[in-house]
Amino acid sequence: MVRRGASVLVLSVLAVLGTVAVECAAPAAGSAAGDWQGTVEVPGAPLPVGVHLTEDGRSGTIDIPSQGIAGKALSGVGVDGTAVSFAIPDVPGDPTFRGTLDGDAIRGDLTQSGRTFAFSLTRGTLPVPARPQTPAPPFPYRSEDVTFPSGGLTLAGTVTTPEGPGPFPAVVMITGSGAQDRDETLAGHKPFLVPADVLTRAGVAVLRTDDRGVGGSGGSLDGTPYADLADDARAGVAYLRTRPDVDPARIGLFGHSEGGYLAPLAVQRSAPGEIAFTVLMAGPAVPGGDVLVEQNRLILTAAGLPADQVEAQVERVGRMIAQVRAGDVAGAQQTAREQAVAQGLPAEQADAAAAQVPSLVPFLTDDPRPALSALRIPVLAFFGSKDLQVPPAQNEQPMRDALAGSPDATVRTFDGLNHLLQPAPTGSPAEYAMIETTIDPAVLEAVTTWLNER
Repeated sequence: MVRRGASVLVLSVLAVLGTVAVECAAPAAGSAAGDWQGTVEVPGAPLPVGVHLTEDGRSGTIDIPSQGIAGKALSGVGVDGTAVSFAIPDVPGDPTFRGTLDGDAIRGDLTQSGRTFAFSLTRGTLPVPARPQTPAPPFPYRSEDVTFPSGGLTLAGTVTTPEGPGPFPAVVMITGSGAQDRDETLAGHKPFLVPADVLTRAGVAVLRTDDRGVGGSGGSLDGTPYADLADDARAGVAYLRTRPDVDPARIGLFGHSEGGYLAPLAVQRSAPGEIAFTVLMAGPAVPGGDVLVEQNRLILTAAGLPADQVEAQVERVGRMIAQVRAGDVAGAQQTAREQAVAQGLPAEQADAAAAQVPSLVPFLTDDPRPALSALRIPVLAFFGSKDLQVPPAQNEQPMRDALAGSPDATVRTFDGLNHLLQPAPTGSPAEYAMIETTIDPAVLEAVTTWLNER
């Protein structure tokens, strides 16, 4: 997703997933205490939730793994006879629940950002979400945690190499937007660990790295120019070139989403022959501001917002982008604040939305077309037909046009897949956590075949 960190610019609906089951004593009959699980009935994307309420009926917790929340304290918890209520603090739109206890069920509504969703709970805990593609040891290859320099920073990551002496072809993976760990962990999935495992089993060494300020990597990601982030990828290439088990003439890049902006830029900033190929997974082919406008339009529409409200929100996003491009960051911050207020967010969250704007400047001002057009190495670029964050209708043909000068460019769209290249009902980001598949096997096979042919 191009701007995971920019979710304040679109309607924020709870995207939640089941939590780890916890055994507890059975509550007394007629009591609201204990573990509950249920589903928020968001149209087209029902969302499971797990809740725990204490014996005294005055406190409780909620788990929202897809947002990295576990055991988060609820506020405003009240149990009065059969009436049950609570709020989820520090979540956009001030979600609140009011329901009625009826034996082993609590039935009611969740209200967020002025919208109301049916939300019923039954006793019990949600199962751990199935992630069948996530690899587990023992691995038929070597895995090594490493560090390497990038300018004045130290970056940390993991290298996986096939068994044997090599030298092997290699890939440096570049994450999407926001502060990502080396596995690009998102919504309970590990979208970089899965292809790294598949590629290494196929004979390709893989380096995946924590973003700046994440895990073992130094520095800070916020507002870092794209040129510097592209140089982080180049630093990964330089590190791999020092390894005797890697073929220095066969090192390429694999960029997902915003990483699809950075990979061509890294090639453009490199000496000829330094980078041998690039794979662009859901990478945009038009300016970032244009992507954000269309992303907002599609996601707001998918969330069920009325057309007039969608257009009003999109107009504000477009105005903010124009202000950033004109150098008026303060004005853009005010527009972002207005956008958040229009979504029903309280003042402190509107201020937080405005504070994020400077970190969006590199994305909103980037145009990937010059770097894409300059590529003269093998390129594989692919999209999912249901991607609402980098829509193929907006990006596929521009990608073909930009790569027209490349002697070996493949561009394709996989039918029925979303931004993470999962098989998806609608493509809404709210579905990511609910889909068991991390990356469709057809995508993994296509990437492996493409690399083996080269």
